[in-house]
Amino acid sequence: MLVTFKSKASAEVIMFEQDAKRILDLLNKDVKIGVITAAEGAAAIAKLEAETSESRAHPASDSVQHDIAAHHNEAGDDSGHEPVQTVNFASRIHPLLEMLREAHKHNNDVLWGV
Repeated sequence: MLVTFKSKASAEVIMFEQDAKRILDLLNKDVKIGVITAAEGAAAIAKLEAETSESRAHPASDSVQHDIAAHHNEAGDDSGHEPVQTVNFASRIHPLLEMLREAHKHNNDVLWGV
């Protein structure tokens, strides 16, 4: 499933539900339908920026988990290595973070699922 974020301040941002859920969980929001009000914008931006910094400080954690899952298959073969995934969590947050910054600047809300 896809989640489409909308705001009068910028173009739509579309992302996979699993990625949106991870971001919205940080903001204590439901992935199915919701709003980040203009009043909540500054706190949401600060939270996502902090998570972006944390993600960049530990870039291997998601890749390591993916690599472990990929190598412990049914045959027990774990001799090969998967290429590191190039899209990290900080990169996934970026488009929504930019939307939030523009919405905050123009005192607009960000909506999804409507």
